Amino acid sequence: MNTATIDRFGALPLEQKTAPMIDPFGRAITYLRVSVTDRCDFRCTYCMAEHMTFLPKKDLLTLEELQRLCSAFIEKGVRKLRLTGGEPLVRKNIMFLVRELGKEIEAGRLDELTLTTNGSQLAKYAAELADCGVKRINVSLDTLDPAKFHQITRWGDLSKVMEGIDAAQAAGLKIKINAVALKGFNDAEIPDLMRWAHGRGMDLTLIETMPMGEIEEDRTDHYMPLSDMRRQLEEQFTFSDIPYRTGGPARYLEVAETGGRLGLITPMTHNFCESCNRVRLTCTGTLYMCLGQNDAADLRTALRASEDDAYLSQVIDEAIGRKPKGHDFIIDREHNRPAVARHMSVTGG
Repeated sequence: MNTATIDRFGALPLEQKTAPMIDPFGRAITYLRVSVTDRCDFRCTYCMAEHMTFLPKKDLLTLEELQRLCSAFIEKGVRKLRLTGGEPLVRKNIMFLVRELGKEIEAGRLDELTLTTNGSQLAKYAAELADCGVKRINVSLDTLDPAKFHQITRWGDLSKVMEGIDAAQAAGLKIKINAVALKGFNDAEIPDLMRWAHGRGMDLTLIETMPMGEIEEDRTDHYMPLSDMRRQLEEQFTFSDIPYRTGGPARYLEVAETGGRLGLITPMTHNFCESCNRVRLTCTGTLYMCLGQNDAADLRTALRASEDDAYLSQVIDEAIGRKPKGHDFIIDREHNRPAVARHMSVTGG
């Protein structure tokens, strides 16, 4: 074999690698987000109702089935995989799946395995995540005020999240902090949150609240366009737009005063659909081709129909062929209805 054709992982010859899935708009689908559970140990007010009805455990795919689905997508050109929830680390035996997917990185079939977490379980799992090949994670954190943190998460303990962040950094994991910008709740805290994150070598990404699922409060009360947030921050900070990307929808700024990066995810004011390379798989085997649309494909039936993946591959191809150009997110101020009925925890963000 000509060693010049071996890629940097020392794995398959480059010419034999699977071509990426291409959607109807010419976008290569190389990024899969997998919600391993709809359950969470927090009840964040903008994400879910306090008294949620979760899926019966019998409806969930087994971890072995999730692994098989992930492998099928990797065979079809997915190079980045993110585990989400709910809270992924509350899924029983979740490290089995992480370790198996880590082998795909070792073999050169996957470029990156990442995780989005609320941080509550990180103190327990950070070292093992790093051992499995996870290099970086996202931690959702909207405030550094313990009382306000408990208020917005309903059940959360900020000190446990901070212990988790300490453990993750000690394990060598690179962390990005995700914060939902909420008018009248944490908007005044964002400068301090950014200084804190950058002071610890962590990027910060701000996210506009998304109208998904019925919750007890009116999202319009707290919706804050990030264009307004940026203007407020520019009174204190100097920003430069930079081409840095992590494979997700965030656009990044460099902050002169801190030396760190600030990401902006703006599904409402400036959608990021034109470059979308992502599809989302739920813990029940439902594939959503777009976070902000309801069209979906049932992969569980295809998965269980045969031990061979030929039919599953065909169903995936058909689903990618229906991926829409963009989402339908809108804040409905007149009727106070979510644009998408399912909760964020079902799809995994």
